[in-house]
Amino acid sequence: MNQRNEFAVEVTDLTKIYRTGPIKFTALDNVTLRVRTGEIVSIVGPSGSGKTTLLNLIGLLDRPTKGKVFIDGIEASRLDEDRKSLIRNRKIGFVFQAYNLIHRLTAIENVQLPLIALGMRPEKRRELAKKMLASVGLTSKFYNRPYELSAGEQQRVAICRALVADPALVLGDEITGNVDTKTSAQIMALLKEINRTAGRTFLLITHNPELAREAHRIVYLRDGLIEKEEVLN
Repeated sequence: MNQRNEFAVEVTDLTKIYRTGPIKFTALDNVTLRVRTGEIVSIVGPSGSGKTTLLNLIGLLDRPTKGKVFIDGIEASRLDEDRKSLIRNRKIGFVFQAYNLIHRLTAIENVQLPLIALGMRPEKRRELAKKMLASVGLTSKFYNRPYELSAGEQQRVAICRALVADPALVLGDEITGNVDTKTSAQIMALLKEINRTAGRTFLLITHNPELAREAHRIVYLRDGLIEKEEVLN
């Protein structure tokens, strides 16, 4: 694993204002948050509270109106698009509710995608992808395409894809939203095991209060502001 900064992500005075003609909407309002390397943090709050906006800004998918985003110690929010793309590829893993797997590719090919962007040799890519899939119990599914996998298996492939490039931070947006209660618990148990054994850092949006409480800390958002934080475990 690469040498890490003390904090996987830091945001200071983060503000995002959307404008439509004369109308403006403040989605985030001077939010300051730090996530330590090796921490699992849940982000919760009602619809419209700013959760997805916060995740998009941390993931460098959008540019803040004001404030700074540091990823693994690098101030990234004001970089040009090419440099932000490089930080995303090397430092950030994404897991989505809808999995976002490419259906014409096998599990092992899907997991290799971030490594292709990094220019890794094909034999090394395959080796790492196989190792990741085996670590989540998918040894027998290397060559299955997404439509040949259950919802839980698809999400495990997506988690492998997010982790394979050894990112400093993994961002998850409602990653158990498309699976049943039992599978949700299994996926969260998997993330906790990865966190325990490999020290991975996770920042997860969830509407599920039981899953939120499996994190080390819960951050409650409302109306674009951090309402409170709760330290767990």
